[in-house]
Amino acid sequence: MVEALVWLGTLVFAVTGALKGVEKGFDLLGVLVLATVTAVGGGSIRDVLVGTLPPTTLRNEPLLWSVALAGLLVFRFHPRVQALGPLIYYLDTLGLGLFAALGAERGVEAGLGPFGVALAGALSGVGGGVLRDVLSGEVPVILYRAGDLYASAALLGAWVVYLAYPLGPGPALFLGAGTTVALRLFGRRLGLRLPTPRG
Repeated sequence: MVEALVWLGTLVFAVTGALKGVEKGFDLLGVLVLATVTAVGGGSIRDVLVGTLPPTTLRNEPLLWSVALAGLLVFRFHPRVQALGPLIYYLDTLGLGLFAALGAERGVEAGLGPFGVALAGALSGVGGGVLRDVLSGEVPVILYRAGDLYASAALLGAWVVYLAYPLGPGPALFLGAGTTVALRLFGRRLGLRLPTPRG
């Protein structure tokens, strides 16, 4: 089940990356690069942090080929894919929660403390999106996103994994991913945002 969700989340991230490339008017290679970086960038950063080399995703050839295929399909059928915006949002939220929780689990297994675990989890969830934004010439949206808790939701979900890990990996993953998903969905509905400088 977790493996299937990992595939789903990775492919959804690939779709969001490819859509950004289409929006920016990139050529086919540019779209594929953004799809790949968004899909596997966060997990690769996490693996480097915890000392797993080469990164797990870069050794998963079927997954990499599937990411490339997703990018190609978005390049060819992007108007139809863009029409699925609400569905992509919910799947992206699910992927964020899952990758934040899995990243936190890797951090716990590597012996990291609460801050390190939170960092590993958050980077696993949002790292690919940060790379996507930088490559497309934008300030990463996690630095100013209003009304949509994203990186903060991933951080808190990762902390929940750390706190719940004594219950076992399964319950910890479920609680951590659920926390991230709930925070993002309800945060958006309620228009929650982190404080910004005054004046």
